[in-house]
Amino acid sequence: MNAPLIVAQGLGKSYPKVHRNSDRLRALGRLLFTGEDPDRISVLRDVNLEIRRGESLGLIGENGAGKSTLLKLITGVLTPTTGSVEVNGEIGALLELGAGFHPEYSGRDNIAMSAALHGLDGTELRKRLPEIIAFADIGRYIDEPVKHYSSGMVVRLGFAVIASLKPDLLVTDEVLAVGDESFQKKCVQWMQDYLAGGGTLILVSHSMYHIQKLCRHACWLRGGEVAMSGDVFDVTQAYLAYHEQKFAPKRNPQLAARGNVEFSVVSIALNDEESERPLLLDMGAALNVRARVHSRDGRVPCLAIGIVRADGTPVYGVSTEMDGCMPQRIGADEYLCELQFSDLALLPGNYSVRVHPLDSEGVRVFDTRERGLTIRGASRELGMVRLAHRWNHAPSGDTAP
Repeated sequence: MNAPLIVAQGLGKSYPKVHRNSDRLRALGRLLFTGEDPDRISVLRDVNLEIRRGESLGLIGENGAGKSTLLKLITGVLTPTTGSVEVNGEIGALLELGAGFHPEYSGRDNIAMSAALHGLDGTELRKRLPEIIAFADIGRYIDEPVKHYSSGMVVRLGFAVIASLKPDLLVTDEVLAVGDESFQKKCVQWMQDYLAGGGTLILVSHSMYHIQKLCRHACWLRGGEVAMSGDVFDVTQAYLAYHEQKFAPKRNPQLAARGNVEFSVVSIALNDEESERPLLLDMGAALNVRARVHSRDGRVPCLAIGIVRADGTPVYGVSTEMDGCMPQRIGADEYLCELQFSDLALLPGNYSVRVHPLDSEGVRVFDTRERGLTIRGASRELGMVRLAHRWNHAPSGDTAP
């Protein structure tokens, strides 16, 4: 049975408030006499995590969410305040830039020091040294003091050492954000080979592209707590939707209330569901939008239906006036309109379906109502919609849909 490589239970970390020297003394006194400090700042709370050998986990979240703290707890750099973490294997960690390197030593000397700390003897180091230097690819700087290195060169050297060791678990914190494009490609290829060979990876990155490319699972930390964990596409899509909604411009409330204006939306049903909860659809599924509109004086309204991304970016919109259609009268002052999408080409993410009743001429908008729509699917394509395409020079049978 594949035993867990990492097991974290109720893991938490907090620090005392120490803005002044007196704060340190007060915090120490409280701990000595009462065993607790109510003024402590909690940076990580109640994290439960289990990672088995061969798995790959992407750790995502905003700055200050607790990602680096969690990695330090896993690697033993920090001691947990609450809970426990158990590691059953060798860890190779790239956490802080230059951590473990002596600034006065050359790159070559730091390689030897790191190798010794990881248990390599002189004979094994001599075998691996050319490979490490070639992977780092920093030229003559390999014999220069590390204090003269750029941030990218430090990461190159650190990753080259870890790559040569092939640990049971590789833990990286924003490594791909520092190196140049050619080094990023080299790192990504190495990680793919490492995972294919049974390695285990925890990757922290703000690049959802790299998280989706390299990881099968993801954990989203928000404010020191686990906001969501599970399949990498589900978690990263929820995280991106959160940011879109967070920075979306504030919209005005509904333009009118029913009965006060000429036209107002009575209800919206997506695939026959009128619930206020977002409708969950798989990519490429059918969508049926049914809207009922109240007409104050019985006149026939024009109806516009659109789809927008969670941040308010328009994706598609159409109206009955554009297509020469007319809503169906279902009462003295009520009309029904249905719009069908047989193969919804939206990429995974969070969207809203908006319904706008207009006057008969299609000029003036009287109301706005919307329903949430979440599209699921394992896709790394970019943008909002999937366009039918085919690679002309791909080998036979390897064309994209």
